[in-house]
Amino acid sequence: MKILISTFALLFASLPLSLAEEGFTTIFDGKDLSKIKTTGNWKIQKDGSLYLEPRPGEKGWTRYGSYLWLKEDYKDFVFDFEYKHGKGGNSGLYFRIYDESDATAHGFEIQILDCFGKKKLGQHDLGGVIRTAGPLVNASKPAGEWNRMVVTMKEGKLSVVLNGKTVQDKLDLAAKKPKNKKLADSGKIAIQDHGQKFWVRNLKVKSL
Repeated sequence: MKILISTFALLFASLPLSLAEEGFTTIFDGKDLSKIKTTGNWKIQKDGSLYLEPRPGEKGWTRYGSYLWLKEDYKDFVFDFEYKHGKGGNSGLYFRIYDESDATAHGFEIQILDCFGKKKLGQHDLGGVIRTAGPLVNASKPAGEWNRMVVTMKEGKLSVVLNGKTVQDKLDLAAKKPKNKKLADSGKIAIQDHGQKFWVRNLKVKSL
């Protein structure tokens, strides 16, 4: 019996931790939108993804209520999600938003953009932090493929891993941000509605 118990314990220890054990909260599991708020046209799909279908006349990025907003405020966190876009796709992951009236002015944006094959990258390219720092590498997949982005914000430093590649490595936002930009102590996390077709899935977050 002791041998069986020991064997079971060894096997259990080797299993991957569940999201709950790792400290993650599932924001969207393919069915439940209770942890999200938006006025945008985001639709649950049969495959468990969430699809943004722009309505007639919707374009640009200034319809901030149409963004996909997490309901809680976060200071230090890990945000893990997958996304997909079409040719020329454009979106963004926002964090530390302290005033929802204008996510662009009152928070930081990690650019999501179709940059597949692009050689020279800047702050407005995929994985760049707008007006702050360009990505370290081009981690873009071709349009139509799923991408995974893991964003870690800890003690004022930002790290971003995109498709397994580090595109921001402990970027000191307080030191690198524009002089007129405020780094709030905490704030909302949101995914941009840029007036283009866009898909997300497997959204989860962990406070640090």
